[in-house]
Amino acid sequence: MRILFMGTPEFAVSSLRRLKESGHEICGVFTQPDKPKNRGHKLAVSPVKEYALSQGIAVFQPEKMRSGEALATVQALAPELIVVAAYGRILPEEILAVPPFGAINIHASLLPRHRGASPVNQAILQGDTVTGVTIMYMAKELDAGDMLLCRSTPIDPEEDAAALMARLAPIGAEALCEVVDAIAAGTAVRTAQPADGITYAPLLSRELSPVDWQNSAQTIHDQIRGLIPWPCAAAELGGVRLKLFASTVGGVTNAAAGTVISATKRGIEVACGDGRTLFITEVQPEGGKRMASGAYLAGHPMQVGV
Repeated sequence: MRILFMGTPEFAVSSLRRLKESGHEICGVFTQPDKPKNRGHKLAVSPVKEYALSQGIAVFQPEKMRSGEALATVQALAPELIVVAAYGRILPEEILAVPPFGAINIHASLLPRHRGASPVNQAILQGDTVTGVTIMYMAKELDAGDMLLCRSTPIDPEEDAAALMARLAPIGAEALCEVVDAIAAGTAVRTAQPADGITYAPLLSRELSPVDWQNSAQTIHDQIRGLIPWPCAAAELGGVRLKLFASTVGGVTNAAAGTVISATKRGIEVACGDGRTLFITEVQPEGGKRMASGAYLAGHPMQVGV
């Protein structure tokens, strides 16, 4: 099948690679424009662009999808099907209407739960124990199109959002190829999303970062896991603001929430609002590097009991 692929991050590369290896004709790739990165502000290409160029696939990076230029490009490419995977742009209806087989999307949740921009993060933030991917037709309403295939997977209690996203990528790629083959064969079955169970996963922001120690240890543990790799949970410990990258739920305590119970090689143990403790095992001080809490404490002893 002649496919126009639209995607940007590493998550999407698995699907693009799998489609190409399956023998489908990738007539072009749409990806987000190159963006300045780090202090040098050198323009960085997206992982999808990097892979596409390595395979000799034409790459297009429109600034706006509602410009006549974007539509004209899609029409000139004449795809039979558009496949979208974490592109980061909303497609106007006139573009969705170009390919005869429509446009499908790989969404990293079990729809209708977690429609929106941050489904993997929200699955962890909300304490879900199971998630997955959904291949669906694209529609005017965000992530509300008919479903074609779902694949589920359990979420490990210690798994962070970055690790879960990486694990979902090949699951989504395999599901996608199964769906594309079914569409080509005329055997694909579309199912409307149920009206019950709809939740939304909005864009992440730094407002989610501050830790409230009055929350339960499990809630804070989920916050830390769910905000990896950005914006990261953060808290002031020992008078220093630290980003928190890893944690483990500890035991029972009578100490007030926010009290540092211990600071050892095992981690920084903090009392939480439910009478449990949380061991912070990996941190990053402002202007510093990400490191194990024990390594940080070796150079920054922390007073306990406060």
